[in-house]
Amino acid sequence: MTENAPTAPVSPHETERVRLAVYRGFAGTGSAPSVPELSALTALAPDRVRQELRTLHTRHDLVLDPQDEDQIVMAHPFASVPLGFSVMGTRTLWWGGCAWDSFALPHLLKDEPDVLVATRCPACDTPHAWVVGRKAPPKGDQVAHFLTPMSRAWDDVVHTCGNQRLFCSTECVDTWLHKTGHDRGYVMDLPTLWRFASDWYTGRLDAGYVRRDPAAAAYYFAEVGLHGSFWGLPD
Repeated sequence: MTENAPTAPVSPHETERVRLAVYRGFAGTGSAPSVPELSALTALAPDRVRQELRTLHTRHDLVLDPQDEDQIVMAHPFASVPLGFSVMGTRTLWWGGCAWDSFALPHLLKDEPDVLVATRCPACDTPHAWVVGRKAPPKGDQVAHFLTPMSRAWDDVVHTCGNQRLFCSTECVDTWLHKTGHDRGYVMDLPTLWRFASDWYTGRLDAGYVRRDPAAAAYYFAEVGLHGSFWGLPD
């Protein structure tokens, strides 16, 4: 990677051009676009693209590799590294960043009425797959376990996402917690996970998208049926 270019005032317009190029690149190909690809797509110089990527990283619009800031690790709900889930559409295969993101993809990708989400239970390695669409949650008795409370999600967001997993049952969650020594996080069933994922990323592929502020996020969490201090909500 090149040395940092002399900093110039960040242009909101240029930042948004890079953000859209990243998200639409992930959506169309399943892969993170490179700095040269982003430069060609946005008509910005490579070092300017790098500056805008760092701005987007700081804003939590994407996650850069700390060892190589030319590499995009995540642009939620997309990931460029395997974190436990594959998501297959009619023509494209994506890495799902977590249970939440994997179930969100068909809601965001309007050309995909449904996708095949596949994973393995972290406790017993049993394979699981669901056809996830926009009309109704998939059937199944499996549960999602989220390890890290939302107030600490961005302390290490890749670790956070890598530990939002789907298990065969609450018994498998307990087995995994005992094996790993982790404290119990938050468990939800598939219908709750589907509702949670359904509208969280709406508009993220559109120009002018603005992330929810903490108050709006808390309202959304409560609206889809979450509760408790894990989500910054009353018990």
